[in-house]
Amino acid sequence: MQYSVFAAFFLIALNASAQTAALPNQLPKRLIADYGYWSRTQTPPYSSDQIPFQKLTHINHAGVGFDAGGNLTVPTGFLEPDLLTKAHNAGVKVMLLLGGDFTGLETSTAALPNLIANLRSFIKENAYDGLDIDWEYPSTTLDEQTFYALMEALRDAFPRPKYILSADVPPWGPPQYDFPQVAPIVDYYNLLTFDCAGPWTDDAQFNSPIFPDPNNPEPYECEPGGSIKEAIDIYLTQLNIPPAKLNIGTPFYGYFYRNVSALYGACKNCGNSVLTENYGTWIKQRINAKGWYSILDQVTLVPYMLRSDGSPGFITYDDSTSTFYRVWYSDWQRNLGGSWMWSLDADYDGSSQDLLEAMFQASQKPK
Repeated sequence: MQYSVFAAFFLIALNASAQTAALPNQLPKRLIADYGYWSRTQTPPYSSDQIPFQKLTHINHAGVGFDAGGNLTVPTGFLEPDLLTKAHNAGVKVMLLLGGDFTGLETSTAALPNLIANLRSFIKENAYDGLDIDWEYPSTTLDEQTFYALMEALRDAFPRPKYILSADVPPWGPPQYDFPQVAPIVDYYNLLTFDCAGPWTDDAQFNSPIFPDPNNPEPYECEPGGSIKEAIDIYLTQLNIPPAKLNIGTPFYGYFYRNVSALYGACKNCGNSVLTENYGTWIKQRINAKGWYSILDQVTLVPYMLRSDGSPGFITYDDSTSTFYRVWYSDWQRNLGGSWMWSLDADYDGSSQDLLEAMFQASQKPK
């Protein structure tokens, strides 16, 4: 498949659905956005003023954590009343994305009840619609027991249908998430189908391949489940999670390998030479410009960039075309419940949000 053909497919589908401006409660699939409070002070700033609420169904508001005693840590400037007001007026649900010292809950019998009580007060006081739990990653038998106890306690404290409960899970589906017991408790899972590349890899990998590459000389960092297809296969066939309970993840950022000049090239001193770059303010400006040229990998169906003069430099990223196809494939060919991304601000260039637009168009029901 040539890149031009792939791009044409995207443009045809985009034009076919351009007239669709459905409200979130009319969207046929979930479209969930992770939104960090810190983006309001970035350059360019990104806040509820820039969020196109009509193109979303849910927002995970990120930044709150907790300590080993179950006490919430709420950063100064986290609360944004306009976010909740504008979202609710548009029919969009806003979830509190919770990270923190999950293993600390194992050291005190009072920690979990204290955390639940604090969350109940915080969520009710600020009118959140539920919680998204981001534990990366439980790895022991005790972690597994704690994760189940946490999710069970949260469900009791935040019952359906008033509140939504979700969890972020890695593509390889580790058993410590106790899927048989937890799946009936949560409303859906967000698959962390990115970060297959980064400073931790030994060679230049793809951040989020759609399909696996049998010629990859080394396993992806997130194997098994190193591609969208493989991750979906694991959750549907091995874990027996209903497709409607799954949202595929897509990144609004990429990785810049400064010391590599080819796909799968060995990375020297990866930890100090690989940079994380946002799409909107850095990657987008270099697509076939500023001494870079873009290549569509015809196996994984994601692009990458190399320097035009052959000097070291490799960028793994997603553009509008690969983002559209990832969501279209997941939503309609595999019939998942929806998609989500990290994170809203990373796509914003000061005026446009190309990747979010691609997700929205792909989530529309095919004609």
